[in-house]
Amino acid sequence: MFTGLIKEIGVVKKITPNAEGAEITVSSVVLLSEIVVDDSIAINGVCQTATAVSGDSFTVQAVHISMEKTTLGRLRVGDEVNMELALRASDRLGGHIVQGHVNYIADLTGITSKGNNYLVSITLPADAIKYVVAEGSITIDGISLTVAYLAGNKITVSIIPHTFENTILKNKNVGDKINIEVDIIAKYVEQLLGSKKEEKTSSSMTENWLSSKGF
Repeated sequence: MFTGLIKEIGVVKKITPNAEGAEITVSSVVLLSEIVVDDSIAINGVCQTATAVSGDSFTVQAVHISMEKTTLGRLRVGDEVNMELALRASDRLGGHIVQGHVNYIADLTGITSKGNNYLVSITLPADAIKYVVAEGSITIDGISLTVAYLAGNKITVSIIPHTFENTILKNKNVGDKINIEVDIIAKYVEQLLGSKKEEKTSSSMTENWLSSKGF
């Protein structure tokens, strides 16, 4: 589990394709001393497991499904990435509950500056918008953000100067692809309501069946 508060920008040093997907090696200065093999690390919002730590970098094994369903498959050597280590039980929950399970790849469709503050607009896939509410939480490339505006399937988030400068948002351009993780609470609510609806439907069918049989 993560909070969506980026602690370091790493740099991709090496990408080695293999049968499982690709090994990705990332350099780290701030977090490396805390990373050991088997630790969970969110890379652009994607939960990965450290498989090796050496020198000034660590390596993860990104499997095919992660590379296909997230922007990890688009990474190139030299790219900067957002990084966050897994939440400790004693840590503050400064952002919101982030699983590191990317739900969608979305399009960045607008960047507007207001001084050193930025409004970033993102067009979500049509089936994603049901999980989003104005003033609700959303994770963009691993960053916990608040939805400022919601119109159709487009959302806008406000980026304070500190977040803009200390994440890879500063490198983004209109047309870029970004990882999106919706608020997990919305998905639990959907599942719960769906289950209740199925129970009600099943119950009605059973009563009708019994009635038709003379009970």
